[in-house]
Amino acid sequence: MARLINSSEFSGLLQEDKLLVVDFFATWCGPCKKLSPTLDEVSEELGEQVNIVKVDVDESEDLAMDYGIRSVPTVLFFKNGQQVDKFVGALPKSEIVAKIQAQL
Repeated sequence: MARLINSSEFSGLLQEDKLLVVDFFATWCGPCKKLSPTLDEVSEELGEQVNIVKVDVDESEDLAMDYGIRSVPTVLFFKNGQQVDKFVGALPKSEIVAKIQAQL
């Protein structure tokens, strides 16, 4: 299951060797609610290879601003501390898995 993190946890996760997938979401966002269970499934399946985490944009506004999040859900992919991919909106599970596997 993808876990909720805050700004202070984020910087530590960026330093890890695993691919980091960050879901910037809001509790009031319909597409976010649709995407959440899909990311949880992907996290269960690929958890050994990737860290999938969630950031509530209302609770971590600074982090959302740092990464220019203007729409939710926005999902960013980080490898070796650098952003390598992103998508906005709710994608099907197969497309999310393909994006992750492309970075592994």
